Amino acid sequence: MSFRPYCGFAIGKYKPQDATTNPSLILAASKKPEYAKLIDSAVAYGKEHGKTLDEKVDATLDRLLVEFGKEILQIIPGKVSTEVDARFSFDTKASVAKALNIIELYKSVGIPKERVLIKIASTWEGIQAAHILQSQHGVNCNLTLMFSLVQAIAAAEAGAYLISPFVGRILDWFKAAMKKDFSPEEDPGVKSVGSIFNYYKKHGYNTIVMGASFRNIGEITELAGCDYLTISPNLLEELYNSTAPVPKKLDAASAASLDIPKRAYLNDEALFRFDFNEDQMAVEKLREGISKFAADAVTLKNILREKIGS
Repeated sequence: MSFRPYCGFAIGKYKPQDATTNPSLILAASKKPEYAKLIDSAVAYGKEHGKTLDEKVDATLDRLLVEFGKEILQIIPGKVSTEVDARFSFDTKASVAKALNIIELYKSVGIPKERVLIKIASTWEGIQAAHILQSQHGVNCNLTLMFSLVQAIAAAEAGAYLISPFVGRILDWFKAAMKKDFSPEEDPGVKSVGSIFNYYKKHGYNTIVMGASFRNIGEITELAGCDYLTISPNLLEELYNSTAPVPKKLDAASAASLDIPKRAYLNDEALFRFDFNEDQMAVEKLREGISKFAADAVTLKNILREKIGS
């Protein structure tokens, strides 16, 4: 398994291949004194870019994401995921423009686009943005906030480099809805990622499946064999200290022999929206996830706004 945590202090210990950032993680990190220099650098940049205060704040946030990404890329061999502002989740054109701006910012600090994944929410508009970025600009995308096979199929058709299907948030929903606990083997989030993995391998898609949002190490070990997993430092520590065997549970060769009908969504917005709408959990968790990321981005912007004005 490949582990993909974002956490500066833990990267050196666990030696992950890649890492991820988002406004929620940056917000938490921004309160730590060791990251003050990154914030100061971003604020200095923002003050020089943009005519209005809002434009300066937006420029500062973009630069801050890139500053964190640059720091991470100095200590990992692979790629870093940087998120497009969640408020653009329903705007394909704005998502593409913001993504290209982030890529240019990385380029300005010496980071080639090959080491960056642009992270976009798996809405219809977000998936279309990823399709444009991949096919027209050669920019690799990480489609996140993925809770259903419908989203995953459209993402694969779009040629997304990687998807982040969520595990723990699906479990959260079913535990609340059904008022019961689930074993790792019966975990609805684990089953969701397994179905996506099998669909991709059955139909020959190259899009990487990266399981995300874990609540316990049982979910992680049940997905042994998944292309990649992104794991928080506390769960990495549990795995690091565990001596239990981790047998492979997902297998591409086995998936190829399964009877899984092929479906298509990329060019049929109405069908995508209807089939996605039929999954109450996915609809609710996507809405919740976008709102949470957007709210954290607003909180972070307010912090930056104060610093720019001081």
